[in-house]
Amino acid sequence: MTALIWLIAAVALAAAEALTGDFVLLMLGGAALATAGVSALTDLPVWADAVVFAVTSLVLLLGVRPVLRRRYAAPPALTTGVDALPGRHALVLEQVAEHSGQVKIGGEVWTARPLDHTEVYEPGTTVTVMQIEGATAVVWRDV
Repeated sequence: MTALIWLIAAVALAAAEALTGDFVLLMLGGAALATAGVSALTDLPVWADAVVFAVTSLVLLLGVRPVLRRRYAAPPALTTGVDALPGRHALVLEQVAEHSGQVKIGGEVWTARPLDHTEVYEPGTTVTVMQIEGATAVVWRDV
């Protein structure tokens, strides 16, 4: 009979987890499910079931929950806009020197300057975008 009560508690806690999403109730539901299994297989008194529930709850809350929270806490950052440009390759359209130049990055034309101000890149050269400063791409020659 106690196994059935623990099983109902496990289902109720797991269902309540859908409302919170914090993995606490899910861990308690898992502990209740484990306790239901132990209670069904053994003839332990109710206080022993409570000890099984407490120990299993601690193990799940301190061992499993942190792993789940790290795994599902935040989606990986998706870089967009100008943050996605460093590291991309560009084609030099106009000579890139310290104070002038244009490159084409993914179909868009950007003003550009070399990372090393002493260098000059001729049209047709493939360069790598190192950073974006305002509306200017700072580029470096591909090797």
